[in-house]
Amino acid sequence: MAEQALKDRMTVDEFIDWAVTQPSGRFELLDGKVYAMSPERVAHARTKARVWQELDRAIGARGLPCEALPDGLTVPIDETTSYEPDVLVRCGEPLDPDAVKVADPIIVVEVVSRSSRGLDSGTKLVDYFKLPGLVHYLVIDPIRHVIVHHGRDGALGIRTTVHHDGALRLDPPGIEVAVAACFVDGRGPSGR
Repeated sequence: MAEQALKDRMTVDEFIDWAVTQPSGRFELLDGKVYAMSPERVAHARTKARVWQELDRAIGARGLPCEALPDGLTVPIDETTSYEPDVLVRCGEPLDPDAVKVADPIIVVEVVSRSSRGLDSGTKLVDYFKLPGLVHYLVIDPIRHVIVHHGRDGALGIRTTVHHDGALRLDPPGIEVAVAACFVDGRGPSGR
């Protein structure tokens, strides 16, 4: 992420008020500073779409009161930090159609890129788990075709597992995701 030249610091609410007025671009707020997100490569965009489709499919197959949402929504971490994950899942009553914030995701997904690998696996890992309701943080590598699953364990710690194939169980909410379906040459909708 490249730092934007704006006022020194913003709160999440100030950031959202500013961001919705921007004609284009995607931004995140880290410790009160606005960062522009780099343009995406096609492999990144395709992987995000596949992950969203697979989570949406899994939720629908179980008939759960949950929703998989693509990027574009802000997840506030604290008063001066918010991120825009590539995909998220939240459960419960549907959000207001005009909402731009999702404060209660149960699953957050980041697809790593060359510029985001360190942030996604370090700072964001720590920050996302500040959210009390977050259970699963998936870091997806579209080049290596691997999903790194960070999940809360019963002892309130974080357990990390690496998935190259097979099914990834995400409980709660009680879904299984086919790992191969999350990648462009996997068995997803366009890769059959």
